Formats: sequence, C-alpha cells, structure tokens
Amino acid sequence: MTPNLSTPRGPRTCPAWAARLLLPLAGLAGVPAQANDFPTLERVLYVQECMREHPGSNFEMVSKCACAQEAIASEMRFEDYSAIHALFNANTIGGERGAYIRDNESLQVQIRRYREVQTRAKRACFVIR
Repeated sequence: MTPNLSTPRGPRTCPAWAARLLLPLAGLAGVPAQANDFPTLERVLYVQECMREHPGSNFEMVSKCACAQEAIASEMRFEDYSAIHALFNANTIGGERGAYIRDNESLQVQIRRYREVQTRAKRACFVIR
C-alpha cells in the first residue's frame, strides 16, 4: 500500500521514508564511544559546581567551566574521575570516617592528582589565573 503523500502525515507514516532517515545512523551503531566520554549529567554537575565556586558573568562562566570539564575529560577516564572526585569530596568529612581518607597516603596521592588535573584545566580555560 502506498501512503498518501498529500496528507500532512503521509511521509511520516511511510516506512521507506523512515528507513532513509535512519540508514545513515545505522553505521554508527558499531562505533565505540570515546573512552573519556563523560555522561551529560556529570558534565552538567561539574559545570554547576565550577560556577558556584567561581561566580561571574553567567555566560562567560558556563563557557569557561565547560571548557575546564572538557580538559579534565581529555586527561582522565570517567571511571577514574568519578572515584577520585568522590574521594576529593569525602576528604572534607569530619571525624573517624574522614580521618581514614585523610590518613591514607595512597588516597591522598590520588586526591593530589585530581587537584593538579583540575588546576591545569581551570588555568587553561581561564577559570583561574
């Protein structure tokens, strides 16, 4: 049965029309994502956190913080970033729980690495001078 192309919904209901649209995308199914491809939510959360820490012109800081996030993503895989970012935040926990992280030298090495990567990224993107 041939769809009636004179109706407003004609082309949208035609399977051949849909196939022509989706065919170019089919080749992308086998393309692996980049190893450092951060989920969108994590990117947004990083930019929001960066903007809270560095107030300024909204548009300017969105651009600078997004740039910094991209720079971090170019240096770290998401899995590493996620684990180290959690350690970085947990480092400020008071009491015995926080002491475990603060007193563990191997964890402190990872936290220092995160700070260095973050500082380089923020300097490169003019978030900090």
